[in-house]
Amino acid sequence: MTDQGLTPPQTVPALSATSLNKTFTVRENGLGKPARYVHAVSDFSFDLPVGSTLGIVGESGCGKSTTARLLMHLVKPDSGQIRLSGEPVSRAKRDLKQFRRKVQMVFQDSSASLNPRLTIEQSITFAPMVHGVSLRAARETAWRLLDRVGLDPARFTGRYPHELSGGQRQRVNIARALALNPRVVIFDEAVSALDKSVEAQVLNLLNELKAEFGLSYIFISHDLNVVRYISDHVLVMYLGQVVEQGPVDQVYATPRHPYTRALLASMPSPDPEQRTMAAPITGDPPSPIDLPPGCRFAPRCAFAESICDTMPYELRHGETRVRCHMADPKLGHSKAEVIQ
Repeated sequence: MTDQGLTPPQTVPALSATSLNKTFTVRENGLGKPARYVHAVSDFSFDLPVGSTLGIVGESGCGKSTTARLLMHLVKPDSGQIRLSGEPVSRAKRDLKQFRRKVQMVFQDSSASLNPRLTIEQSITFAPMVHGVSLRAARETAWRLLDRVGLDPARFTGRYPHELSGGQRQRVNIARALALNPRVVIFDEAVSALDKSVEAQVLNLLNELKAEFGLSYIFISHDLNVVRYISDHVLVMYLGQVVEQGPVDQVYATPRHPYTRALLASMPSPDPEQRTMAAPITGDPPSPIDLPPGCRFAPRCAFAESICDTMPYELRHGETRVRCHMADPKLGHSKAEVIQ
């Protein structure tokens, strides 16, 4: 019998992606004009360690939600590979059905993601029954999970979504995601529509459920404080591209990419003496159709130089990775020491 205290750590990621790319075609109105392409996600790679939470942050329109849909195979990637527990995921119908049993998603709009014609019990039991679970067993699972997320089954199973508050609906969505006993749950802005008191309750619930069910999370949010609270690792996206990733405490304490530094500087402080007097970042992101020739952040970066007209590659610094010419003095950027 193996001593659990001597069991080697899990090294195969719960979920991983390698060089995911996705473009969307934009057709011109004029006859004979060539189609143009929106570069939604470019060269996206990550590893989600088993039992951990990966936070994904970035401005609106940076590709966070498209990334979530790529990972769930709701959108087909142009190229790249997704692996679940080290095994490649194919798009065959049978394989996707099994994949989605192991990877579930909680969406931002708690109302739109629930069928208004189904009761709460029917919403939770639907997926298990599709996967062959009997009605009786599915109902027992629904009642158990509703109780676990803080909703009295005797009161809520017969209700419809419009009879619940936003926080209650999101708890139902969480229970529904857990009904198939998944390994990974993806949260796409799952708490952004909730008020702060309910948000804190849901975040604490998610941490409890992760430990209880042995889950791994991908948590997408624009709220940097929420991501820092719930995440073990953080990934920063800009214009469809990963610009920095690493342990959350390390990235927040010593951000290496100018965009990460600007994001963190924009966080409001509760101290009135620590007010932000100047905008940490100015201007709008370039068009995802007409991208800059090199670094995508260069048009808004205060440190941009001629070398930034070439595309930077990811550089590793211990456990962190950063896509910036200033991350390595050998690349020739004069301000390299600024973030060293």
